[in-house]
Amino acid sequence: MAEASTARDVNAPGYTIRFALVVCLICAAVVATAAVLLEPRQAANARLYMEKNVLIAAGLAEPGDDLSIADVDALFNRYVEARLVDLETGELVPENAVDARAFDQRAARSDPESSRPAPANKAGIHRLPERAVVYFIRRDEAVDELVLAVEGLGMWGTMYGFVSLDPDANTVRGLTYYEHRETPGLGAEVASPVWQRVWQGRKIYDDQWRARITVIKGIAGSPEDDPLHVDGLSGATVTSNAVTNLMQFWLGPHGYGPFLDRFRNGEADT
Repeated sequence: MAEASTARDVNAPGYTIRFALVVCLICAAVVATAAVLLEPRQAANARLYMEKNVLIAAGLAEPGDDLSIADVDALFNRYVEARLVDLETGELVPENAVDARAFDQRAARSDPESSRPAPANKAGIHRLPERAVVYFIRRDEAVDELVLAVEGLGMWGTMYGFVSLDPDANTVRGLTYYEHRETPGLGAEVASPVWQRVWQGRKIYDDQWRARITVIKGIAGSPEDDPLHVDGLSGATVTSNAVTNLMQFWLGPHGYGPFLDRFRNGEADT
């Protein structure tokens, strides 16, 4: 009789539900524990990937380089100084106020306490962080390059990248897009080193210091003859326009523009 009762209990709907709940709880506990344990490593890998792209934009690394955390740290310690800038005033935040390398600009942008609504714009920017990171590249004592973070809405999602400027805070030295959702073979060419090299030597600003760099439809002239224009991405008009919009926004008066004005006037060097 006991064996028959046990068999009935096992086959009962209540037993099946209890068993499923126990399995779900165990699986949830395993997943949650793994997420907690892996979070520091994931954060370290994300920072490594982002900082590697800072180095690529600055010409201190190549896209295919396999850099370890130690390699990136060594290059940063030798050549790169990360600082925070107040986007509204263009002033550098005191160096000892916060660790600029550890600053999460995306998290700051999403936090109402550390961001503000963005003005109407074509780049799809809804909120602006109060502070943003600037990377000063020094091959000698003087600043040789400035690397700035840029982002904006593309065809299917937000594109994230870095642009490097010469000490004149106007001439493009390098460019990289390290995260995007653009169409493979079309808009995804924003990540192509071949297209990114086309930006070298282009100018961001016109003679009135207005951000006018534009990705055109077709082929632009040389940097010397046609400095404000960049070759378009074939078959990717939306992405080309998105790049134009995000570059003009972040290098304009609501982005890094006030800081770059100060830098050109010798008021924001470190």
